[in-house]
Amino acid sequence: MQEKIYNVLFLCTGNSARSIMAEALLTTMAKGRFRGFSAGSHPGGTVNPFALELVTETGYPIELLRSKSWDEFATPAAPHMDLIFTVCDNAAGEVCPYWPGHPMSAHWGFEDPAAVVGTDEEKRAAFHRIFRQIMTRVNIFLSLPLHMLEKNAIQREIQTIGTTPV
Repeated sequence: MQEKIYNVLFLCTGNSARSIMAEALLTTMAKGRFRGFSAGSHPGGTVNPFALELVTETGYPIELLRSKSWDEFATPAAPHMDLIFTVCDNAAGEVCPYWPGHPMSAHWGFEDPAAVVGTDEEKRAAFHRIFRQIMTRVNIFLSLPLHMLEKNAIQREIQTIGTTPV
């Protein structure tokens, strides 16, 4: 019997950096147990080149990445989401669309590396730092025995991960 593959949507306002990196990290680190997706409440239309540099290192196919609206995932034809994580404070405070199936959700806030002003090396360093933070939370998440926990326990655990210092 094939194990369920869980769909996880990462939300941010612009869907250009944090949510994109989270999508790629979860999908590659989960080794088939989870499929990551990302979207934004007000997508900027492009993926940040520093995020693409880091995603390339994961082996995730960057041609699958694009900045898109969360509305794409609120339609009946969209993939059913099991979990939804907001990765920026702005998206966490916005009124989200109705998500079919009532997926579990939590806020995993990260600073916005795209907001860093400075040289390319300073920006690249900010992206590396946030990338490592996302990777740490994804690692913690992947260590949860999801198949053994009931829904309320999973909800508590994913919210706790979002408050874990990284």
